[in-house]
Formats: sequence, structure tokens, C-alpha cells
Amino acid sequence: MEQPDLIISGEYLLPAASQSSVLHNHGVAVTGNAITEIAPTGLLTGKYPQAEHLHTPHGLVMPGLVNTHTHAAMACFRGIADDLPLMTWLQDHIFPAEAKLTPEIVYHSTLLSIAEMIKSGTTSFCDMYLFTKEVAKAAQTAGMRCWVGEVLYDFPSPCYGALENGFSYIQEMFDHYRDDQLITVTADPHSVYTCSPELLERLGEVAAKENSIYHIHLSENQSEVDTCTERYGKSPVRHLQSLNLLGPNVLAAHCVKLDDEEIEILASNGVKISHCLESNMKLASGTAPVVELLNSGAHLSLGTDGSASNNDVDMFGEMNSVAKIHKAMHSDPTVMDAETTLTAATIGGAIALNADQNIGTLEVGKKADCIVIDLDQPHLTPCYNIPSHMVYAARGGDVLHSVINGKVVMRDRKLTTLDEEKILAKAAAIAQVIKST
Repeated sequence: MEQPDLIISGEYLLPAASQSSVLHNHGVAVTGNAITEIAPTGLLTGKYPQAEHLHTPHGLVMPGLVNTHTHAAMACFRGIADDLPLMTWLQDHIFPAEAKLTPEIVYHSTLLSIAEMIKSGTTSFCDMYLFTKEVAKAAQTAGMRCWVGEVLYDFPSPCYGALENGFSYIQEMFDHYRDDQLITVTADPHSVYTCSPELLERLGEVAAKENSIYHIHLSENQSEVDTCTERYGKSPVRHLQSLNLLGPNVLAAHCVKLDDEEIEILASNGVKISHCLESNMKLASGTAPVVELLNSGAHLSLGTDGSASNNDVDMFGEMNSVAKIHKAMHSDPTVMDAETTLTAATIGGAIALNADQNIGTLEVGKKADCIVIDLDQPHLTPCYNIPSHMVYAARGGDVLHSVINGKVVMRDRKLTTLDEEKILAKAAAIAQVIKST
């Protein structure tokens, strides 16, 4: 019988997003890419003396965070066009900047974003962007778990040119990564205002054929709703409903502008929501009605969006904002409590990606995707309630170790699969190119 390769342990083990699940002085045994045993640390080390032991005396072992909506390569545009409305930001600044992208820029900018994600506790991300073969390549280089899709829209793309080429491009991606352990390909229409009904439906057919996620920006701001209503006589949610495109495979990013009926439509159709609060706040798009969505039974996950509109990909920061803003919006300190918020950032993300059988909690048989938090710090002392600490006190920089698919990708804050110094130098060089064009 195969023996564990690695034991990860600390003062606390948080298998799921609840205080009641906390285990003291426990560890997880990892064999290959999976968790094969959870037990007291002394028992594991005595039973498997040959295994590498990654132990943190004041550490918390917990599931890695799942970021369900990113544009990782947009790290190269961080701070390039801030303090602007969404449509001005997108059409006057981001689309023109993206026209200058190259595969090389996307690859290296994605590495930059992945380095930031690993160092702040994210072990899985769902990305929609351009030149996504390079995004997938960067994720493989880093050993990062990734859902990735090439965004399609009615106008020509800097990546594939004419739309028909886009369908060939994504089919190549589906074929290439069909059995990959870390990379999963998705079908990604950009939005209802950049995609014709025919394009939306055709990508729906691709998603059905490939049994993939259908990842789309939806009802992000009032301008989108007004544009869709003017064109089709329906809001974005009702427009997708009329096209029979709402279902459990749909991952809808943002969902800011919803009425009560639309909330019920999304929930009853099993649509998964990626809540990108900090981006929505920064672009003044509004605040998604996530409390109402949760009360309706909708599945909630969290996303950071891209670094051009956030301006980071730190999921601990995202959780902190999410838990607080909804309390203020509802004048109710009990909504979006710590466990609900941490759930959205872990198993909620896994559910949104149809991957909850593999990731999102620490359980025997699941993939070994976990992080270790250093609790031996002033802002994390004393510790009475771990989910509360993770949401209200912890920071991305508190992540000490990160393990993805059984592989240690960060040890003692040092990336093991990436050369951080080279990544930062390359990013600085890319910024000079972007500024000069």
C-alpha cells in the first residue's frame, strides 16, 4: 500500500468553514495529490516516519481559497486607469490597452498574478481573458489549479481575430486539456452587451457538448441593464432566460443589478454567483444583493476580478470587505457572518466550479489543496474563533505555506515553482512597454 509523501500539521486544523470543525494538533497525510488521512499529528508522524513533515507550531492548516472570477493577466494594467465608471474604464482605456497585448505579455502577467494569488492563500482560480493558452501555460508552470476560458465577443479579438477563429481556438483548448489534473477549460461569452444572442446560444451549445462551465459577466451595472433592455426589451437575466441559457453550469460574475424576480430566477435555475465586491465598489457599479441571493437558495462564491479594477487578487481582503459591507447595507451585523463568508471563499467556490467533490474542504479522498496560516502574530492574538479571525483579522501576507494538488508551491513565504525575482523584473519591463505605446 502506497505510503504518504507529506504530512502537513499545525496547532489547528480547519477542515471546513466552521468553528465546530476545528481540530487541535492535527495534521493531514498526503499521498500523491490526495489527502489520505486526517489524525492527531503525533499519530501521523509515528505511523509515517518516512514522510516529509511540514509542521508549523503556531499554524492553522485550512482549505486553500477559491477565486471564481479573475482576469489574471490584467495585473500588467494595475493602476493604469483608476477612478473611472465601468464603461469609460472598459471602452476608453482597457479595450485599447488590450489591443496591444501579446502572448508573451499575457504569459508573464499571469505569472505575476499567480505569484500574488499563491502568496495570499488562493489555490484555485477561474479566469476568463485573452490569449488564454498562455494563461493555462502559466498556471501549469506554477502548479496552480485553474479554470480558464478564452472570452468571445462579436468584434475581432486581439488573440484570434475574427470570431470564427475563436471557436477553433477554444476547441483546441478543450481538446488539449481534456484530461489535465490542474487545468479545466470553460466556455466564456464576455457579456450580453458584447455578444449577440446567436453567439450566446452557440457558446451555450459548446458548454453543453463539453460539459463545461459557462462563465459570463452578468448585470454588472445599470448601464448594462439599460443597454440590454433597449436592445432586447429584457434585462440581462431575463434575456439569458429567454435564450434557455440559465442552468447549474452557469457561473455569473457580478450580478449587481437584480430585482426580486431575477434573484428567484437565478436561484431556481441553479446559477452560481461570483461576487466581486471590491471591483464593484471601486467602479461604483453598486453592491450585489448577496444576502437576498443566499436567502433564495442561490450558490455564492467570491471573486476578485482583475487587478485593473480591484487592484489586487487577495481573497482575504475580499472576504473582509464582503463581510462588512453587507452588514452596513442592511444595518444588520448578523448578515454575512464569518462562517458564511469563509464558506463562499472555499467550498462555495468549489461548488461554483462543479469541483466540490475534489476541493473546498479538507477531507480524505479530496485533493490536497491547503494553506497554512501563521497565527503567531500580534493581529492574530488571542484566537477565540478561527473563521472570525480568517475573515476579520487575517491578511494574505499571513499565509506561510501553500500546497496545491499535493505539491508544496510555497514554503516559508518563498515560492518553490516560480522565480519571484524574475517575475517582478519582467513585469516592470512590460510596464515600460505599455506606458510607451
